[in-house]
Amino acid sequence: MSTESGSAPPRTLSVLRAMIDALDRDLLQILARRMALVAEVAAYKRAHGVRIRDAQREQDVLRDRHERALELGLPAGEIESIFRVLLRSSRDHQAALRAEIPLTEAPRTVAVIGGHGKIGRLFLRLFGDLGHQLLVVDTDTTLRAAEAAAAADVVVVSVPIEHTVAVIQEVGPHLRSDALLMDVTSIKAEPMAAMLAHSTASVVGTHPMFGPSVHTLQGQRVVLCRGRGDAWFDWVHHTFTARGLVTTEATPEQHDRAMAIVQVLTHFQTQVLGLTLARLGVPPSETMPFTSPAYLLELYVAARHFAQDPALYGPIEMRNPRTGEVTAAFGAATQELASVIASADQAAFASLFQEVRQFFGDFTAEALVQSSFLIDRIVERS
Repeated sequence: MSTESGSAPPRTLSVLRAMIDALDRDLLQILARRMALVAEVAAYKRAHGVRIRDAQREQDVLRDRHERALELGLPAGEIESIFRVLLRSSRDHQAALRAEIPLTEAPRTVAVIGGHGKIGRLFLRLFGDLGHQLLVVDTDTTLRAAEAAAAADVVVVSVPIEHTVAVIQEVGPHLRSDALLMDVTSIKAEPMAAMLAHSTASVVGTHPMFGPSVHTLQGQRVVLCRGRGDAWFDWVHHTFTARGLVTTEATPEQHDRAMAIVQVLTHFQTQVLGLTLARLGVPPSETMPFTSPAYLLELYVAARHFAQDPALYGPIEMRNPRTGEVTAAFGAATQELASVIASADQAAFASLFQEVRQFFGDFTAEALVQSSFLIDRIVERS
């Protein structure tokens, strides 16, 4: 069948794919040029003392890109998501370029005890990005902990929970009184007491609420506990926020109480789910053809959990002073709900449902929006 005179023949699939690849390469070149401009922005902000994040500017950008996407017939929600990622990447690049570190601020010597561990490496990267001089101590280094503690302005103890107090007791006496001793442990009362007792240095307790595999530090939360020395506490707060972290201040007791929920309860229920699935013996491959996005998200969280090191999760749950209270409450709730379901008591089931719904209150509205976003991202990648 002939085509009309002068009309182009239809493009083949291979030609169309090649054109798309070429456009994608153009997009990458544009993104590289954009990031180069971001570097100039970072230099300006550093020279003039301007904060990295400008919330109003970000909202203006997102609104403009959303409207332009609609005009072009593009899916505005997806385009907005792309620009949110770009803005986060821009903030991270500016932070790595020390945009919020004054030009006059002198670098410190930071020793990380346990620097070859996953969290230790992350803190080395964080302090290194900000221009500080680094000392690394681990079981395979010639530099020993006591030597590093004596030489450093800041000593970060990043070792397994069960060894933290012993390491603090070892290095604490070697720190200068004008130095800083800090830890990154998932419990706070015990290590904080040890740092205060075994050193005359300033003391700050920290707990990064994220793992070492995060793609960016932007927006990640870290808890800070004051121990001794307000000046050093302010320095830690400034250092972390300059790198894009969000800080929460708490007492050691407040921290451990919150972690009994945030970590102990969360990990415990994930472990119960995983153990139940394993004992039932139905492999994930058998349920995957029937999976809903919500179930798939739960399955990912559980499988991710059990891909980690049990030596990390065990001490988090076993050493929290409120673990017994939390696990007992979980067991009681499990038994109560199981009894209601076994008796097929719909009225009792609805009553429990309503009790929990009232507990969550207005948070349910946010949960619906945010969980829908996560589910959409899961579906996109399936």
